[in-house]
Amino acid sequence: MNARAALFDLYGDHLLARGGRASVAALVRLLSPLDIAAPAVRTAISRMVRQGWLDPVRLPQGPGYAVTPKCERRLDETAARVYRRGDAPWAGRWHVLVLEPVRDRARRERLRADLAFLGYAPLSETTWIGPRPSPELDALRIPGHRFDAVYEGDPRDLLARAWDLDGIGSAYEDWLASAAELVGSLPEDASDDRVFAVRSRLVHGWRNFLFRDPGLPADLLPPGWPGEKARTFFEQEATRLLPAAAAFVDRTLNGAA
Repeated sequence: MNARAALFDLYGDHLLARGGRASVAALVRLLSPLDIAAPAVRTAISRMVRQGWLDPVRLPQGPGYAVTPKCERRLDETAARVYRRGDAPWAGRWHVLVLEPVRDRARRERLRADLAFLGYAPLSETTWIGPRPSPELDALRIPGHRFDAVYEGDPRDLLARAWDLDGIGSAYEDWLASAAELVGSLPEDASDDRVFAVRSRLVHGWRNFLFRDPGLPADLLPPGWPGEKARTFFEQEATRLLPAAAAFVDRTLNGAA
């Protein structure tokens, strides 16, 4: 886990609910159990400021950083997908994006990465689909057109064309095996900081599935879809480990760690 990803996870999973801000010293201490050194934390913070995710603030504990409105929107969207908050039954319609050609390669790659994170998959270089509209699309200012559409054919065929279901299913099975090993490494009397580290790695690994599985419609998935077993394990263990992890965060923010 690199420092930038760890900071996004930390703000989204803990700090946003605590005002969305923390001192630099607290951020360094909070990422120490993940074996992320102070220089890496400071470098990642500077990068996130340049990218518009964090703003510098003065706190009673010293210099710190707070989430920007852009970052808060991203963290809220991410949390809703990580924990599947408010999932409604699929309405049978696809959100379709028809993009204007982007000539700049770097910008094109950034756009592809952003769309994949928001749950869209390409049918062609300029046509992307998602099972539902993403609230973050407006912030991306994507050049092109949007449609709400019904597929004239078997939606399972469309799903299999846009998403690699075999690959996603195998990834779920691999993640479940590694996650069970990770959680099983915790002794009964594990300290709060160690629980925090294990839970952070658990959440980070699960969060990576947002790039592969945007919450595909359950009605269209193969029987025995391994994503459901993986999700049950994640929700159970993330909830079980939260009190000790939160205690470490609170203690660190209060300067007692």
